[in-house]
Formats: sequence, C-alpha cells, structure tokens
Amino acid sequence: MSEGVEWALHSCVNLAWSGPDRAVSAARLAAWHDLPAAYLNKQLQALARAGILSSSPGPRGGFRLARPLAAVSLMDVVAAVEGPEEAFRCAEIRRQGPGAGEPAADGAAAADCAIAHAMTRAELAWRKALAAQNLDEIRQQAERQAPEAPRRLRAWLAAQ
Repeated sequence: MSEGVEWALHSCVNLAWSGPDRAVSAARLAAWHDLPAAYLNKQLQALARAGILSSSPGPRGGFRLARPLAAVSLMDVVAAVEGPEEAFRCAEIRRQGPGAGEPAADGAAAADCAIAHAMTRAELAWRKALAAQNLDEIRQQAERQAPEAPRRLRAWLAAQ
C-alpha cells in the first residue's frame, strides 16, 4: 500500500477538523504535514473522483468533504487511492522453469495455487476489516490521542 493512502486518510480527518464551510487547497493540506503538494493533490483528486471529497476551483477553492466521515470507510479511501485491484497477483511461477509441475494425466485443470488461495483469504479478511471501520471512528480516536489537534489546525489555517 502506498504512502498516498496514509496521506489521504489524514487529509480527510484534517478536512473534517477544518469545518464544512472551508475549502482547503492541496498545497495547504500538504504544508500541514510537510508533504509534496503535487503528489498529495493526486490523492485528493482520486478521493474527489470517488465522491469522498468535492473540489472547487479558483483562488478560494480547494477540497472539502463530500460526505460525512461516518459514511466513508477506510476501504473506500484505499480503493480510491490504490484502485480496486487485488493486492496480491499470482503469476503462476509454479508452472515455470525446471520446477514446473507435470500436467494432470486426465487433462483436468491443475488445482489452484495454495499460496494464491491463502493470500486471497487474507486479503478478503483485510478488506472486510477496512470496510468495517469508518473515518469518524478514526477522527474520534485521533482526538482522544491529540485533543488540541482540531483547534491547532483551524488556527493555522486561519492565520494563513
């Protein structure tokens, strides 16, 4: 998973803290965590295409949440940033080189790769766990860990 997922998740929480009436530019969101603005902007655009954020152009434009954090799962953000493809892709290397197995004598298809099967089960569990947790739960946990963070962000945004 790319660092863009982490950046996108933090940006969603930061946008919630900034308030519903404030659009925040990618450059400002990036500056808050000292991130490259152009790369963060790509993640924010992906979130906007997925309907998680909305964007508005112009000097007062930027990004804001398009839906409440409680309606956005961690899996929604991962899928928006990383795409819907499976994380593990079996290339069937067991069928290559000197280690390649013999085809079945009766012409039947070979059994599924045990490694691919295990990885698919693990990925499904991972996706279910991400889908079961929403960003409002993350926001609440972040506020318990750093109660002053929302106020600090709003003050920083207002001073700029």
